[in-house]
Amino acid sequence: MAAQDAYEQCGLDRLILVPAAQAPLKPTDVQSSAEDRLAMMWAAVEWDRRFEISDYELRKGGISYTIDSARHFKELYPNDELYWVIGGDQLPKLHLWKDIEELAKLVEFIFLERPGYPVKERVDIPGLRLRRCDGHLLAINSTELRERTRLNLSLDYFVPHKAIVYIRQKALYRGKP
Repeated sequence: MAAQDAYEQCGLDRLILVPAAQAPLKPTDVQSSAEDRLAMMWAAVEWDRRFEISDYELRKGGISYTIDSARHFKELYPNDELYWVIGGDQLPKLHLWKDIEELAKLVEFIFLERPGYPVKERVDIPGLRLRRCDGHLLAINSTELRERTRLNLSLDYFVPHKAIVYIRQKALYRGKP
């Protein structure tokens, strides 16, 4: 839903989804294999031509720094304007991102508000460009979705159906939290 909101509201030509191998600010967040996460993503959007998926960070492995991916995409698309879509809850943490000043020169950030995280648009990073996207506000996150799965609660309306089918077939997220 966030990808669709950003794509539509910002008039993007394409939107590439990039699953992280390991997010640097969430060292214990990976709870399924790279193969499973990539398969769930394909299941969720394979029918939708607006979206592409890059396995760049998964193939690279290790900690996934946005600056590395931005450099990669700038090399692939040297004439394109690059955007990076984030949740508004990440704005106060941007100063912690690796090489954030260089990253700010490479991409414009599109941020979506998240319930419970009032957005403070003023972030003191030289050259930072921010674009607000008024997305559909859902008060749910990946941790809650994994917990719903563990408790055998429905993921309907939160997750695309084909991704739900994949999660059930592989019995993902059934262990203890």
